[in-house]
Formats: sequence, structure tokens, C-alpha cells
Amino acid sequence: MDDFSDWVGRSETRHDVATAAPLVGLAALLDHEVAAPATVPPLGHWLYFLPDARQSAIGDDGHPRRDDGGLLPPVPLPRRMWAGGRVEFLAPIAIGADLARVTTIEAIRAKRGASGDLLFVTLRHDIAADGVPAIREEQDLVYRAAATATPALVAAPATALAPEPAEAARRVTPDPILLFRYSALTFNAHRIHYDRDYARDVEGYAGLVVHGPLIATLLLDHASREIPGLTPARFSFRAEAPLIDGAAFDLCLTREGSGARLWARDGTGRTTMRAEVTA
Repeated sequence: MDDFSDWVGRSETRHDVATAAPLVGLAALLDHEVAAPATVPPLGHWLYFLPDARQSAIGDDGHPRRDDGGLLPPVPLPRRMWAGGRVEFLAPIAIGADLARVTTIEAIRAKRGASGDLLFVTLRHDIAADGVPAIREEQDLVYRAAATATPALVAAPATALAPEPAEAARRVTPDPILLFRYSALTFNAHRIHYDRDYARDVEGYAGLVVHGPLIATLLLDHASREIPGLTPARFSFRAEAPLIDGAAFDLCLTREGSGARLWARDGTGRTTMRAEVTA
């Protein structure tokens, strides 16, 4: 694999405005009563600074082509996923605030996994609202080799596992409508989320893949429902296995101090994402 160490430290700055419309859409997606908010809710900042690559610059997978000259390096591994992240909420973001985001490549690490070569790229996002630091975030992207005939990443346990006990659990059944609406909110054109033939035949999944950020958002929403008045100061999450549309999964929570430990659990009892929130 090529050495991309020279890309570490590269950065770009983008601007946006904290409008209410996408947040109203997110509230509807999460099945809340819809009302125009006064501030951006936790993780609502993911609905801004959306990708804006021209249609002619989009690759076969729905992502911008690797040779588009953007911030990310031209990694030859074909599959890209958002593997996890860590978010600090520094100050409220008022609706109407002018937003500025500085994104910097913090680290690039190559590894060898069960499914082949992996490359991890960590991005740091520093977001200011009307000039005041509001969000500090690290985002982990993982690039993977092409799928094999029976890729390890879609393999599920042959038998059900004993589920980890949860203080509160809520079942979600993801369907193509949920996935489509979240893709629309985030302008995410990755085909694994809406093109079943592509997801199965090219990337080796059993069906449409539930977005990692959507699962993280559902987990933090679960915490907000179970812990009234929760004001997150930090939130972190790490994906461990994919979730596929049509297969119900559980959002799980156990309180820890003023926050909670969270996880998503599939129908076999396997944990597919772990997260923590602290107030």
C-alpha cells in the first residue's frame, strides 16, 4: 500500500449556516413531535457541511472519486466506512448561527485484518458558531479491500449469544424508508444504503447497510429518552459489525454516573456498536 504519511496535517475550512429545516427532518426521522428548535441538538451538526461534489465527480460507489483532488488521500482500497468517532460539545449552537469547520487529517494508519488490508484515517473537525468554539470531533474512516465471496464482515454468529444485560432497551426495525430518509438528510450517496444489488453483489453485504452515524444518533436519542434533562458533554462510538435492513436490533443502555454506556445489539445477541455519553 502507498505511504500516505505526507497527507497528515492537511486541512480545509468550510462554512455553513445552522438552519432549522434539517433538524425538523431529523426530529421526524427519530419519531419525535416536530417543532422548530432554538438550538442544534447533540449530533445535529452532522446535518451541516454536507458533501457537494459535482455529479460528474462521483464514483461507482456513490462517494466522490478518489482522484477528485479533495482533502482525503487517493486510497486504492475500494470500500470506505465511518468506523467511529469522539465528539465534545463545547457550547450551544443557536439556529441561524454562522458555522465554520476546520477539518484536519490527524492520523493515517495501515493494518492487516481478517478481511485483508485496512487503512484508518482520523479526521479532526473544529466547529465554531458565530466565532465561538462549539464542537470538537474526531472521526475515524476505514478503507477496506474488495469483498470476497464470503466476506468475514457480514458473517454472523452461528448460534444466538447470551445478550449483555441492559437497564433499558428499545427495539428498532430498520427498513429502506428509514435508510433513504437518513441518506437524504445527510446527502449521503453511498450505494450500500439504498442499492441492494450493489450492496450484496459488489460490497458483499447481506442487504442494505444501516448507516453508522444513524445508529450512533439513535443510541444518543435513546439516552436522551431514558435520562431526562441529559446534556451531553462528550459522546463516543465505535462500530464493530454491520446492521442490515429488515433485521430488528436493540438500542441498549446502562447508566454510569451522570451519563450512560450504550450499545446496539442485533437479533443474535451480538453487539454491533458501542458508545458512551457523559454529561
